[in-house]
Amino acid sequence: MNGADVRSAAAAMSAVLLPATGRDWTVRAGDLDWTCWTTAAHVAHDLAGYAGQVTGRATDGYLPFDLRLRPDASPGEVLTVAVAAAGMLAAVVDAADPADRGWHWGPCDPGGFAAMGVAEILLHTHDVTRGLDLAWSPPAELCAAVVRRLFPGAPAGDPAPVLLWLTGRAPLRGRPRRTAWTWQAARG
Repeated sequence: MNGADVRSAAAAMSAVLLPATGRDWTVRAGDLDWTCWTTAAHVAHDLAGYAGQVTGRATDGYLPFDLRLRPDASPGEVLTVAVAAAGMLAAVVDAADPADRGWHWGPCDPGGFAAMGVAEILLHTHDVTRGLDLAWSPPAELCAAVVRRLFPGAPAGDPAPVLLWLTGRAPLRGRPRRTAWTWQAARG
């Protein structure tokens, strides 16, 4: 996956969430324990962190920095920061040498960080839309790319429901909702 995928995911997030910035973002984001505001801030944090891992080429852990948003930031401002962080990750991924590695539970290539960024955006946008009672489904093409890159051995099927099942957000064709899961971004 690449920067264009990250930008596409951020555009999908913006399209559905920006019109809803006037709603109450202190409600829970779907089944998460976080609010919609905190969930969007988490997306921004992870995207900035992934960009740092790629450029810092960390080999044995996460770089010791955190993105913090002002607690008085409006939902629209939080989304702007998330889109900005997506832009940073996209630019970093596109500028990186494919042989570069950063740490994410092992050596991870720039494409893996792009895939994780897209997953964070899509999954948490899904969570926030559930909290805000908005009808939305993650784009199938992006879901399919995330599933291919991060979930080897995933079941076949419509990519959005498969991704939601893989990440414990929904049951899938008679399979119960997962209570534990992990993705495989690291590749030697």
